[in-house]
Amino acid sequence: MRVRALLIGLTVMIVALAGGAVGADFGTAIYAEYRLARTLRTEAGLGFDPWVGILGFPFIPQALRHRYDEVEIKASGVDRPVVGKASLEATMHQIDLTQASWLIRPAAPLPVGKVESRIIIDSTHLGRFMGINDLMVEAPPKETNDATGGTTESGISSSVGLVFTGTPKAAGFHERVSVSVDLSMTGSENTTLVFTATGILTGPGTADRRVPDDKLDAVLAAFSKQLPGQRLPFGVAPDREGARGSDVIIEGITEGLTLRLDEFTMS
Repeated sequence: MRVRALLIGLTVMIVALAGGAVGADFGTAIYAEYRLARTLRTEAGLGFDPWVGILGFPFIPQALRHRYDEVEIKASGVDRPVVGKASLEATMHQIDLTQASWLIRPAAPLPVGKVESRIIIDSTHLGRFMGINDLMVEAPPKETNDATGGTTESGISSSVGLVFTGTPKAAGFHERVSVSVDLSMTGSENTTLVFTATGILTGPGTADRRVPDDKLDAVLAAFSKQLPGQRLPFGVAPDREGARGSDVIIEGITEGLTLRLDEFTMS
């Protein structure tokens, strides 16, 4: 009985020590995320703390070897040129902390193995820009109906044949209509996102509203716009555009950059 009691006591002690170690690691990670969010807020000129996630477990060994495996940053409702508000995201992989410390000092250079950078424009703000206040954006039908999703790894649809639905009152047409829209980009760092309406959509999953011939050109023009000044976080060059949910997304992925936190907004 004494041996059994001793074994039980040792087991409880080991579990408690392990739990304490996990708790300490978790708490240290939360503190590092908080400090990074506060620093990024100041350096990037944000009016709020962004969401920051330092991914990978355990955390403390990453900090000790001066390299984080992956860091995610998300900031919603950021002031942007022309469109008003947008969300900014960046995912950094293999971050070298040699010159920045584990708390990432302001203005410190951050060499990264790879960075994924995104601007996300919701349909509400995009609709205001286009003058279509009830705008709804959907991925191309063939991708929406595809069991595999038909999207990139980050969840972005292709740029051809998106479904834009709304009421183009400026065109003198006061009924909701669905339009097929292609996305493209011009420029490199300072990107202009181009919306090109290619035709009216009818049938299931659309507004199913036909447009008279004398209104067709005006309606298509209402959905055809150019949105300039869309610089990606950290100045990453964009290489794809599409939709996710009812958002339009511009994304760039590149490798081997050295970043600074004040480059996150790039506005």
